[in-house]
Amino acid sequence: MALFKSENPKTELPFDENGIVPAHVAIIMDGNGRWAKKKLMPRVYGHKEGMNTVKRIAIEASRLDVKVLTLYAFSTENWKRPTDEVNFLMGLPIDFFDVFMPELMQNNIKVTTIGWIDQLPEKTLKVVQNAIEKTKDNTGLILNFALNYGSRAEILQATKMIARDVASGKLSEDDITDEVFAGYLFTSGLGEWQDPDLLIRTSGEIRLSNFLLWQAAYSEMYFTEEFWPDFSTASLQAALAEYQHRNRRFGGI
Repeated sequence: MALFKSENPKTELPFDENGIVPAHVAIIMDGNGRWAKKKLMPRVYGHKEGMNTVKRIAIEASRLDVKVLTLYAFSTENWKRPTDEVNFLMGLPIDFFDVFMPELMQNNIKVTTIGWIDQLPEKTLKVVQNAIEKTKDNTGLILNFALNYGSRAEILQATKMIARDVASGKLSEDDITDEVFAGYLFTSGLGEWQDPDLLIRTSGEIRLSNFLLWQAAYSEMYFTEEFWPDFSTASLQAALAEYQHRNRRFGGI
C-alpha cells in the first residue's frame, strides 16, 4: 500500500483530465460529526451535508470516467452509535435516493451495494433495493455503497463458504487461489474492477477501519485533513493527480 497525506488540495500536483484515471475509487467518508461540531451544530447536520457531498463527488467521478466509486456509508460497527444517530443515518438513503434519482438516471449511474443490506430497517432496505432495480440497466459509473459492511466479517464469511464447498466436494483445496477466494467476497460482482486502485480517507485519520482489507492490498492510499462535507470536486481531482504520479509496481521492479 502506498500512502499519501494531503494538507491542502489546492497546493497539490496538477490533475490531467487526459491522463490515467483510476478505474475504481473507494472512499472512507469520515468527519461529518466533527465538521458539524466545529460549526456548533448537532452531528446529524454533518451527516446530512455529507449526503450532498456524495452527490457532488459521484457526478464528478462519472464525468471523469471512473468506473466504480465505492463509498463506506455505514459499517457493521456503526450500530454502536447512539440510537438517535443510527436512526438518522438509516433515513439518509431514503432522502438521498428520493432527491438524487433523476440525476442518477440522467448521468447513467448504476447503484450497487456491498454488505448485509438485508439487516437494514425495512423502509431503508426497500428504498435501496428500489434504487438498485431502477438503475440496473445504466451503463455508466457504478456507485457502490458499502452498507452494513465490515471487511473482517466479509472475509470470515467467504472462508466459511469455501470450507463448505470443499467439504461438499464442489472445490478441492488445490482449487483455492486468490481469484477463487475473491469470488466469494461481496465485491465479486464488480468483476475486473473489484479491487480499488485508489482509496481515499477524509478527516485526517490514517487507518482503514475494517474497509476492503483484502481488496485494498495493492491500492494507492490518499489521506486528507478535509472533513467529508468539505470534500469538493477539486479535492477529488487533487487525489487523482497524486494517483497519476505514482508508479504502481505490485511487488515488482
